Amino acid sequence: MDLSSVLSGFAVAFEPQNLLFCLIGVTVGMLIGVLPGLGPAATIAILLPITYSLEPTAAVIMLAGIFYGAQYGGTITSVLLRMPGEASSVVTALDGHALARKGEAGPALGVAAVASFIGGTASILLLTFIAPALAGAALAFGPAEYTVLALIGIFLVGTLGSGSLWKSAAAAALGLLIATVGLDPILGTPRFTFGTDQLADGIDFTIVAMGLFGVGEILYNLEHRDRPQPAVPAFGRAIPGRLHWLRSRAAILRGSVTGFVLGILPGGGATMSSLVSYAVEKRVAKDPSRFGKGAVEGVAGPESANNAAATSSFIPLLTLGIPANATMAVLFGALMLQGITPGPGLMTEHPDVFWGVVNSMYVGNLLLLALSIPLIGVFVRMLKVRPGVLAPLTVVITMLGVYSIRNNAFDMLLVIALGLLGYGMRKLGFEPGPFVLAFVLGSLLEASFRRSMRIFGGDVTEFVQRPVSGSLVAVLVLTAVIVPVLRKVRTRQSGAAEQPAAQ
Repeated sequence: MDLSSVLSGFAVAFEPQNLLFCLIGVTVGMLIGVLPGLGPAATIAILLPITYSLEPTAAVIMLAGIFYGAQYGGTITSVLLRMPGEASSVVTALDGHALARKGEAGPALGVAAVASFIGGTASILLLTFIAPALAGAALAFGPAEYTVLALIGIFLVGTLGSGSLWKSAAAAALGLLIATVGLDPILGTPRFTFGTDQLADGIDFTIVAMGLFGVGEILYNLEHRDRPQPAVPAFGRAIPGRLHWLRSRAAILRGSVTGFVLGILPGGGATMSSLVSYAVEKRVAKDPSRFGKGAVEGVAGPESANNAAATSSFIPLLTLGIPANATMAVLFGALMLQGITPGPGLMTEHPDVFWGVVNSMYVGNLLLLALSIPLIGVFVRMLKVRPGVLAPLTVVITMLGVYSIRNNAFDMLLVIALGLLGYGMRKLGFEPGPFVLAFVLGSLLEASFRRSMRIFGGDVTEFVQRPVSGSLVAVLVLTAVIVPVLRKVRTRQSGAAEQPAAQ
């Protein structure tokens, strides 16, 4: 690890412009976390056109802040209203709201804020030491290795969706199909363009992201606009007592480690990390019956885990160029739009971007800790804004943003079509996440595979015979055994979380 690059990254992170955009990012992220439904992936997709006019480092710092800021924003409504703003905060609602009903909303939110800070900061420290080693090893990767890596990413994400296996696989397959629209990357011949020059360059990632995550999510959430809003309990002082800390400290440590490890895995992410952490805490507890009735460990563990996972999910994106979840896929597109290719060369070709973004997370976590409690009242009042007012404004901003990219009305029609597709997918239980990730990895998979076959003279067995790609193939085969087990665990934990929530 080059210590001078790390230190120069702090200089980049503390530039006034980057500090401002870090503040904007975490504040918007908290806001989005509070509002159920929209999510960080949709928000980042909607804001992509704005980043065109920003410096690459400032743009990515802001978008990254939205992602990890949203993890804590969802905690506020989970504790106070039992309305998780983010999927990763569903488990927090079980014991967090139970504490609020006991008059301990303040300590619950205080523990959540500190746990989020510790989990996120610990994950950044580990990222700082692990990422350079991983990037150095990845420099030896060729087309064969990237082919298998892309397959692993698509396989894991397609099978770790919260829907059924075949629906996740079908969504991923559709994403791969859409990725082939445009000119052949090797021969230059048009494919699936239907005779129109508008599709000759393929479908831009921004259009796909804004359609599926932006318009699609808005249409889907409008169906629930008449949902009654529960009363907000008083949260009082947010300083936890000594007993809270004694019960939380081990849970925070375990949650940080769990979140960091699972966040690196494609398809793992903050939601799975929080579920696994909750299961771990319940298993190691001397009195498991306390969980669901106000156990502070049920808040501390999942909150440290989901923030640690949000940070560690940057490792495969920045070092290997493989997005670990849907939001990372959108960030992948944001970097590409800035002319920066995520992967092994990022640390050497753009060290200011790499270390500037990583070190800005220290600042972002401090800002979240400082802002979380004072802004609770403001964010909760925002829930009173009717979706019927908020949704049209968001759609207008989305359409203006996509038109501003190329001043092309055809792009707006594509966004509407993809938005309807995203809405239909959600209605039928197909998640858009595997679709978008497969779309992003599809180009890498096709180009790498075809180059590999040319190098190997058409001999597929070369993938197994090469040391690195052969090892990755073994990992791919191993995941075929492990992933079904992980799905069962996740389904079981989700069922356990839904039963107390329904009571």
